[in-house]
Amino acid sequence: MIVVQNNIPIKEEYKEKFEKVFRERAHMVDSFPGFVKNEVLRPVKGDSYVVMTYWESMEQFQKWMESDSFKKAHSGETLPKEAFAGENTITIHEVFSSSSE
Repeated sequence: MIVVQNNIPIKEEYKEKFEKVFRERAHMVDSFPGFVKNEVLRPVKGDSYVVMTYWESMEQFQKWMESDSFKKAHSGETLPKEAFAGENTITIHEVFSSSSE
């Protein structure tokens, strides 16, 4: 399993809007082959939200990134540049151990 983690720093005054965008997302990824689940983590301290998507394989994640569905899912309502408190960073990990297995 692959976990894609996108850290997105959001300024305090835009946090509510950021959460609204995610609550109202198109959900196109939900039915994409290889998609397992999506989690959006709200910062308890600091300004970075973490968006985590879980995939059965790296190949399936790459197919999503190259798909028309990905383009459509990311063409909706967005935040202005001034909403971001810095650059987002993406990391990709492979799950080698899990307490749920």
